[in-house]
Amino acid sequence: MSTGTRARIITAATELMRRQGYGATTVKELTVTAGAPIGSLYHHFPEGKEQIAAEALRTSGAAYIQLLPLLMDPYDDLREAVPAAFTAAAADMEQSGWMNMCPVGTVAGEIADSRPALREVAAEVVESWIEQGTDYLVGRGVRRVPARELMVAMLGALEGAFILSRTLHSPEPLHAAGRAMSAQLEIALRAGAETSDDAPSHTGRANDATRR
Repeated sequence: MSTGTRARIITAATELMRRQGYGATTVKELTVTAGAPIGSLYHHFPEGKEQIAAEALRTSGAAYIQLLPLLMDPYDDLREAVPAAFTAAAADMEQSGWMNMCPVGTVAGEIADSRPALREVAAEVVESWIEQGTDYLVGRGVRRVPARELMVAMLGALEGAFILSRTLHSPEPLHAAGRAMSAQLEIALRAGAETSDDAPSHTGRANDATRR
């Protein structure tokens, strides 16, 4: 039973939960999608579906935060980078046929009151996004306190816009969210100008060593 089988099960769980959530994803469906016998599934995940879901959330969460620099690094100015990230998300969602773009958000909203252990995992993932995103924004010239507030606002706007865009079959919510976050960025930059922590004071690209 190879580690490749384990990875396939996690990938299958991620994709299934992204499309249909936790409750609608069955163990049988996981084995079929992963191309793994049920015995192999329980060999790697003796606690069953909830353990698989937890690993899928952690794995996909670690991968999704890497999209932040991927989408924003091409822009030297954050004033261009922030709305561009939302524009890219809108294009990806439309091209996917309005599929849900985030398994973490899908599952978190579904199980917050019914699966405490999974809610804690989702909270762990979201907090890691906030921390890593805050570090990224600090490296791009935003002071730490407003950078964290901006990152929380961006995540909230993005997850909410995913739901609205999927419901309406329209990119409008994501474009509107991007414009709103541009305004929030200006607030963060102004707040940063009035504080005196250790972050750099410019809005352009920071030295790569600062962000890594």
